[in-house]
Amino acid sequence: MNTFTYLFLFVFAVVTATQFWLAKRQAAYVLAHRNDVPQAFKETIALTAHQKAADYTLAKSQLADIERWYGVGLILVLTVFGGINFIFEFCAARIESPLIAGVSSIALLTLLMSLSEIPVSWYGTFVIEEKFGFNKNTPAQFFKDEVMQLSLAAVIGLPILTLILWVMDSVGSSWWFWAWAILITFSLLMSWLFPTVIAPLFNKFTPMEEGALKTRISGLLERCGFNSQGIFIMDGSKRSGHGNAYFTGLGNNKRIVFFDNLVASLDDEELEAVLAHELGHFKCKHVVKMLVATSITTLIGFAILGYLVQQEWFFAGLGVQHVSNAAALLLFTLIAPIFTFFIQPISAYFQRKFEFEADDFAAKHAQASKLISGLVKLYEENASTLTPDPLYASFYYSHPPAAVRIAHLNDNAAQVA
Repeated sequence: MNTFTYLFLFVFAVVTATQFWLAKRQAAYVLAHRNDVPQAFKETIALTAHQKAADYTLAKSQLADIERWYGVGLILVLTVFGGINFIFEFCAARIESPLIAGVSSIALLTLLMSLSEIPVSWYGTFVIEEKFGFNKNTPAQFFKDEVMQLSLAAVIGLPILTLILWVMDSVGSSWWFWAWAILITFSLLMSWLFPTVIAPLFNKFTPMEEGALKTRISGLLERCGFNSQGIFIMDGSKRSGHGNAYFTGLGNNKRIVFFDNLVASLDDEELEAVLAHELGHFKCKHVVKMLVATSITTLIGFAILGYLVQQEWFFAGLGVQHVSNAAALLLFTLIAPIFTFFIQPISAYFQRKFEFEADDFAAKHAQASKLISGLVKLYEENASTLTPDPLYASFYYSHPPAAVRIAHLNDNAAQVA
C-alpha cells in the first residue's frame, strides 16, 4: 500500500457511505408518503396505485443495496486485494504478445464481472418485476439476451479495444488524443448503426400502419420539420410491461420508435404529445449538446489517464505490479466513477433542464394537457414513485420528479389558455 491506496480507500468509503445514506433517505421518504397521494395527483391516481409504486420503489431500493455491497466487494477484490494483478500476470505468462495479453486480460475480467451480475439481474427480473406484474420475459429469452449482449461486446468491443491499446503502445505521448478520437468516432458510428443493425437483433420493429395515429404523427413531424427513416412499433411487451417512446440514430438514419404497450395505453393525442416531447430533445439540440459534453469529459479522462499511466504509484496503490497500458485503462475505468461521484448532480441537473425544455417544446406543438394525462398514465402503469426524496433525486434523477414536472406543464397549459 502507498499514499494513493489510502486516498482511494478514503474516497471510496465516503462515496459508498453517501450512496447508502441517499438510498436510506429515499426509502424513508417514499415510505413516509406511502399512504397519501400528492395533491397534484389525487384526482387521477388511486391510493392503491400510489402504494404499489411506493412498494415497487422500496423493493428495487433493497436490491440496489445488495448490488452496492457486491460492487464494494468486487472493487476491493479487483484492486487492493490483487484481482486485476492476478489476471494480468496469468495472461502475460501464457500469451507472448503484450498487446494480445492485455486485450485478453480485460476481456476475461469483463466476462467474469458480467457473469457475476447475472444472478442479481435474474432476481430483479423474475422476482421483483414478476411480483409487481411487469415481467413478460422468459428464462429462455433472458439467457438469449445475455448471450447476445456478450457476443456483441466481443465482436464490436474487442477490435476497438485492441486498436486503442495499440495506439497507447505505439503512438507516443500524444496517444491519449488519438485514442479519444478513435473512441468518439466509433461511438458516433454505433449511434448511426444502432437503429438498423443493433436494435433489430433484440426486438422486432414494425412500421406503423396507416391510419389516424400515423396521420396525426406525420402532421406533427411536418410541423416540426423533422425527417426520419420511419415510425416503428417495437415489441417491448415481450420482455416488460413498462412502456416508452424514443427516437434514435443520427443523420439520415433516424427512427421514431413507440413501444407496443405504450401505444395500447395512450390515446392518439397523448401519443402525439409524448412524441412532441421526444422531438423537443432533437429540436433543442440536446443530442448534440450531450455528444459535445461527453466528448469533452472523455477527452479530459483520456488526458488524465495519459498522466496516470506513467505513474508507478497509480498501479501500486491499486494492487497492480504488472504495469501495462491495458492495466491502466482498466483501473481508470473502474475508479473514475468513484472520484467523479460528487459532480453527478451537475450532469443530472442539466438532464432535468433538458426535459423541461423538451416539455416546453411539446406544449407549443401539441396539447400540454394531453402530455400531462399521458405522463400520469405512464407514472401509474410503470409504478413510478410520485414522492422521491429531493436530495436523492438531485443525484440520480435524469427526469424531473413527477409533481415538479406536472406543475411545470400546468403552467404551460395555463399560458396557452
